[in-house]
This record gives sequence, structure tokens and C-alpha cells, in this order.
Amino acid sequence: MIFFRVSQNINIKTTDGTLVNYYKFKMPSNLENDTVYITSEKDFIDLKKVFRNVDKDKYTTRLLKENRVRDLKSFPLELGISNKDEYLKSLEFKNSTEKNLVRNEEEILSLFDKSPKVDMYKQLRKKIKGEISIVILGGVGRNISEIISSCTALRILYNKLNEVYKSVKMDIYINASNNSFYSRDKQIYLKQKFINNVLPLSITSKKLCTYDYFIDNSSVMEKSAYFDTLNIVDAWLYKFGIDYKSVSSLIKHNELNIDNLKVSKNLEEKLKALKLKGKILLFHPFSASANKTIPQHIASLMLKKLLSKMDDYTIISTLNIDPKVVDDRFVNLSKESKTINDFIYIVSSVDSIITTDTSTFHISDAFMIPTIVLSTDNHIDKKTKYYKHLKTVKIKDKSKSLSKFIYDDDSLTLYKYKSWQSVKISKIIKLLDTF
Repeated sequence: MIFFRVSQNINIKTTDGTLVNYYKFKMPSNLENDTVYITSEKDFIDLKKVFRNVDKDKYTTRLLKENRVRDLKSFPLELGISNKDEYLKSLEFKNSTEKNLVRNEEEILSLFDKSPKVDMYKQLRKKIKGEISIVILGGVGRNISEIISSCTALRILYNKLNEVYKSVKMDIYINASNNSFYSRDKQIYLKQKFINNVLPLSITSKKLCTYDYFIDNSSVMEKSAYFDTLNIVDAWLYKFGIDYKSVSSLIKHNELNIDNLKVSKNLEEKLKALKLKGKILLFHPFSASANKTIPQHIASLMLKKLLSKMDDYTIISTLNIDPKVVDDRFVNLSKESKTINDFIYIVSSVDSIITTDTSTFHISDAFMIPTIVLSTDNHIDKKTKYYKHLKTVKIKDKSKSLSKFIYDDDSLTLYKYKSWQSVKISKIIKLLDTF
């Protein structure tokens, strides 16, 4: 967490229209007030950029001493592995790298990973209250896939706390100063039944002091070695101070509450009509990452083969795979899938899925939908460790670069698509039939 104050009053609008109000520091003042702000390292950097763009001379930030705020009597207790003095640790890291004292990844991670394993239960207050409130600062992921899978660990944390207390209220504050995906991320979090509210950072010290406990997730994923070695659910449980090995794999599944999901009438009617025809298969061949996506011409060939071999399915996609493919059993829903809510609704409505390494299979796990993942990721087994309704087809990179430089040059890369060309649709169909 970063503790700071601002030089002038200013309001920052999030993508959903929410205003985050910043007020000039009041002097003299108790540090538990509405002009002392706390946020994540990433959000603090973004906020300073916003200030510079508005007026770099008028709007500035000034750091406050962390201990002075933490020493407030009403300051909540921190659960899990502490992130105390994050800013000072970041400066230590920067100074070390600039002096060439840090030469490899293990040394870099060790600068941020000095905290030993902790036991959450030993951190809880001895005087048990009937009701407690906890705030999660910084969220639990940087994209759709990470947020959905990480919320599984949050749910386990929530349930563990409910074993101790009669009632638990959990709020989450996420990056908002320059987060173009704030609205989307908020919608994903709110599909967890146990989350009370999702709010934008920064949070005031006065507001933070209304909670009993807090967990500081600022920059944790980027700076903690256990996220490199453990499955993401286990890594978060370790961070929260929960023995992940003692938690049954049967409860490490994703959940998404779509009871109040709102989508267009047109999308609802289209999917209802398709269900009347028979089974539906979602084909999702593209990814935001070029290394994970199926080349367009190969995806088109795969689609044609799926249509020729899967007579009992209607095949749908939310992507524009190939406008030349015209078939009564292929439906392009790209125009209907405009938001994360639309996509979740589509995934929840199908019978089977074939996808690349995208958020699709994290969503499908929440609805127990048989899913085949075509993955180029060497760590895919770790990512899918607890997904019981998923099977992977590993795509090994057979490309060879003729370039002598450190950057990639497609024109000097041989066999770039050979691995994808060797994928057998018949084997994928047989694998689907094994569910």
C-alpha cells in the first residue's frame, strides 16, 4: 500500500461514472480522516500520470509515513503475508537493479519475498465478534482469467472466516485511476455471491479504519515467487495465510453467479432457438496473445472440419473466424457478444467448448461444461490443475528463427504454423466424447 496526500482538490471519474474524490490535506489533522489516501502501487503510478496530464504544477502527491497511519488505534489488522513498507521495498529493488547488484530472477524475487509463511487463524482477534468486515486492497487479478480463477481463493477465504464468525462482510477496492477495464473487472467480482461491494481505489484512512481486517494485494502477483511456482488458487491461499495443501481440491472450482445477469433479448432468443435444434459447441480459436492464438487460415480449416464431422452440433463463435464460411450449422455471435456479461451468458448456455488459452475455460469451469483447451503454454497443467471438466491438447512450438537479433522477425521464422497444422480435429472430437 502507498500512503499519500494531494496538493489540491480534484475528482477522478472511473469508467462506470463513479467519482473518486481527492481533497487537499487538512492541517493540523488526525491521520484518520478523509484527506489521507491509501492505494496500490500501480494505481498510485497511474494517479500521478493523471495529475501530470491535468496540471503537473498544480496537482501533486506527497507520500506520508506509513507507520504513522498504521499506528492509529483504529487501524484494521492485516491478514496473510504482510505487504508492509511496500514502497520502501520497491525503492530497494530499483536501487539494486540500477547498481547491477541484482542479476537474476531469483534475486529479484527474493527482495519482495522475505516474508515467511503465516497462519491466518493466529492473526485473528482473540475477542471473537459476531460480525466482522474485511477489505481486499488491489483486487486479485490483472485480467479476466486471473480474476475468475483467483476469486476461487477469495471464496475459500470467505468461507474459512465464516467458520469463525457469524457474519463476514467482504469489500474489494480495485485500481481505477487509469484502469480502462474497471467496469468489466467490477462486473466479474460482483458475480461472486460472497462479495458485498466493489469500489475504486484510492481509499481514505478514515474509511479503511471502519474495517476489522484488511489484506493488501498491491503488486503481490508481480513480486511474489509463489505465484511462479504454485497454481494461482494455491498461491493466493498461501498469501492469505491458509494452508492450501489442507484445502480439498473438490472446492477449488470456479463459481459465477448469473442469477441477475442481463443480456439483450436478441441474444436470449437466438440461444433458445439454437438449443431447440440440439447440442451447441462454442469454438473460440483466437486469443489476445499472438503466441496463444490459432492462425486465422488454420482456424478457418478447423471450423470447416468441425462442421463436416459434428453433425449433431450447432457450432457457434463470438469471433469473426471466416466470413466465407456459410453453413446453417454455424452461427456467428460476434455482434451479440459485446460485453463480459454477454460472453459469460453464451459460455453458460453451450454443451461443449473448444478454445485456445483464454478466459473461456476459466468461465466454463464455473458451469461444469466439457472443454478442450488447445495450448502453447508450457505451464498449462499448473493453470488447469483443479479443472475437472477440462482436457488439454498441448501445442509444441516447432518454429525456428533465422534471425541473429534479439527481436522476432516473422519473415525469418521457419515452420511458424507447423504445430497448428498438425492438430487433428478427429482426435479433439474423440477427446470431447470421453467426458
